[in-house]
Amino acid sequence: MTSSSVFDPPAGAPKHFLCVGAAVLDTLFRVHTLPTGQGKVLPYDMLQIAEGMASSAAYAVARLGGKASLWGAVGNDETGERIIRELASAGIVTGGMLCVEGTRSAVSTILIDDDGERLIVPFYDPKLHHMTKAFTPEDLADVDAVLVDVRWPALALRVLKAARSMGKPAILDGDVAPDGIIERLAPEATHIVFSEPAAQRLTGIEDFAEMVRLLKRRFGHSFICVTAGAAGSFWCDDHSNDVRHSPTIPIRAVDTLAAGDIFHGAFALAIAEGKTPAEAIQLSSIAAAIKCEAFGGRSGAPTRTDVIARLGSHEASSL
Repeated sequence: MTSSSVFDPPAGAPKHFLCVGAAVLDTLFRVHTLPTGQGKVLPYDMLQIAEGMASSAAYAVARLGGKASLWGAVGNDETGERIIRELASAGIVTGGMLCVEGTRSAVSTILIDDDGERLIVPFYDPKLHHMTKAFTPEDLADVDAVLVDVRWPALALRVLKAARSMGKPAILDGDVAPDGIIERLAPEATHIVFSEPAAQRLTGIEDFAEMVRLLKRRFGHSFICVTAGAAGSFWCDDHSNDVRHSPTIPIRAVDTLAAGDIFHGAFALAIAEGKTPAEAIQLSSIAAAIKCEAFGGRSGAPTRTDVIARLGSHEASSL
């Protein structure tokens, strides 16, 4: 790691993140093409891995040198035990996970084709997130920032409110959610990073810059960004009120699963470290792009050294 890189972590202890939301056991099947109708699909590779939006974001934080705690819910079953065990072995603090009696843990079956695109069939027990987790402000005292997804909205809302009242970054992963969830959570977020499908659903348009403008008008208290895959990211500069575009690096995509989650984790860590929005988005874009080059969902998340090396090689090739 070079001391001159803008992506270097600040001096002192690693920043501590609390991620709130999904914890899922995913079964990934690699296929040449995604199915278009009924029939049998024969995969040529497979992997089972514990992940999910908040879980994968927490893993990204840990890989990039931060400390990540996860509050999620699992069922009282072998799958839940496996999810917690795998996430803990990945460097995530899982002591705040909740095991819910009488429910089944979340699972997904995912097909990933040779272009890295995926077809996801998730199952969440309706009772899994009915109860919430008790916590006090003291539980957030040593947390530098929070990042929540849309899977456990009752807890996410309370955590966002608490973090914001304590002057901590309160970051929302604005992904596709049931009607009304984003609208409930967004008013308490200091930063919202929307996925392209969620932004389209909320605005009804396809132009990225206009999406950002409309979302900023709607949620003017928050920093607003929309991720657009290979097209990079579009975001509102709160100093100039202009919409800016941050391109990403060119890659050959092998697996786009969890790329958005890696982006969110990297962005949240960079914001907590005091990086500017432009720097945070650049770090996040490179981290997410590197992830897409490897099959395996969140397992492709890069280290800080990987990101800095890729930035250097990209800048050198652009000269």
